[in-house]
Amino acid sequence: MNKNELLFKISQRTIQVGVIGLGYVGLPLAVEKAKAGFKTTGFDVQSSKVDMVNAGHNYIGDVVDNDLSKLVSEGMLRATSDFSFIKDCDFIAICVPTPLDEHQQPDISYVRDSVIAISKYLKKDSIVVLESTTYPGTTEELVKPLLEKGSGLVCSEDFYLGFSPERVDPGNLIYKTKNTPKVVGGIGKDATEVISAMYRAVLSGDVTEVSSPAIAEMEKILENTYRNVNIGLVNELAKLCHEMGISIWEVIDAAKTKPYGFQAFYPGPGLGGHCIPLDPYYLSWKAREYGFHTSMIESSMMINDRMPEYTVERASKILNRFKKSLNGAKVLILGVAYKQDIDDYRESPALRVIEELEKNGAIVEYFDPWVAQYKYKGKIRKGLENLTSEVLENSDLVLITAAHSNVDYDFVQKHANAIFDTKNVMKNISNRNNIEVL
Repeated sequence: MNKNELLFKISQRTIQVGVIGLGYVGLPLAVEKAKAGFKTTGFDVQSSKVDMVNAGHNYIGDVVDNDLSKLVSEGMLRATSDFSFIKDCDFIAICVPTPLDEHQQPDISYVRDSVIAISKYLKKDSIVVLESTTYPGTTEELVKPLLEKGSGLVCSEDFYLGFSPERVDPGNLIYKTKNTPKVVGGIGKDATEVISAMYRAVLSGDVTEVSSPAIAEMEKILENTYRNVNIGLVNELAKLCHEMGISIWEVIDAAKTKPYGFQAFYPGPGLGGHCIPLDPYYLSWKAREYGFHTSMIESSMMINDRMPEYTVERASKILNRFKKSLNGAKVLILGVAYKQDIDDYRESPALRVIEELEKNGAIVEYFDPWVAQYKYKGKIRKGLENLTSEVLENSDLVLITAAHSNVDYDFVQKHANAIFDTKNVMKNISNRNNIEVL
């Protein structure tokens, strides 16, 4: 391959881009590629997403509606479910889900299926980048052999391959796809240079080059495992502080006054989102291949996984103080999104809290101004359209599981019989007679 020719084509914006998967990672990336002057095709197996993109209708919160519609109308961005159009693409980014299966093992079927589909149409001098979060070794042990087998091409001789982990924080008002720094690890120095040049042509954030895809894959796992472990620590301390009659929230506020050596993490009803609850499982699964047990990581995972059940136990004790049984109690859940002020409920702990409440006989309703309905374990559930005084007064317990800023918590406190606040969102409410905090 002529590396300099590819670098020249990148500088001239004559590279055509393909993005596999048009979800929370893929669609914003496709939009940024197109905005930077690269003709971009988005691929997705869900025809509904393809149709919406081609109609210029946005469905991702971090994408500006006008940007999408303008790019589509100008012919810079299109979507398709036909993978044969891969033959027109010079740069291909794979942004598909990497969930866990029913046994809490990595499910890389979306990656595998996408790579096989790409390999049938991969042309010489192409650049392929995996962005999906996965275990260290995926790019070289899985993606590379599949691409070579399906295409008949040889990596580093006929095409470039690398890994650049997605970094998406839905609802973040400062860091979006455009300005979030990237890490790139290619198979060979030339691959790393070319892939990095492509991202630098599109993004304003720094691009850090590392020596291999495995380094980049492990780096991404470290980012989220770091958060998982620290959240596990504060969740365990929250349980201890409750037993001791100490406010964990005040403890954290005091600790974060230290200007060095401490970063604040907060407890809650469990972990949500696509990465933090899942990534440590990828690492612990891979570690077992080497006869290594990630004991600290696995302990934090167990603590965090147990938080929805602990939340329900605390809710039951609150009801008992009012001579109410959880069985038959009316519980109102405030917020099913996994974090505040977004419509994303992937892996939300609130869904498990609701499931656990109902297992114990509670009658559950929910209100979330961001999530009108959600799908969980194949079933669709609709939320309340309005949060009224009647709804609050008729509930035996209001359980806050997301700290949305567009909820009137003074109104909630005034009309609720009892409140269990797992996010400390009501910390500034003066009358706290009916409020208990995690």
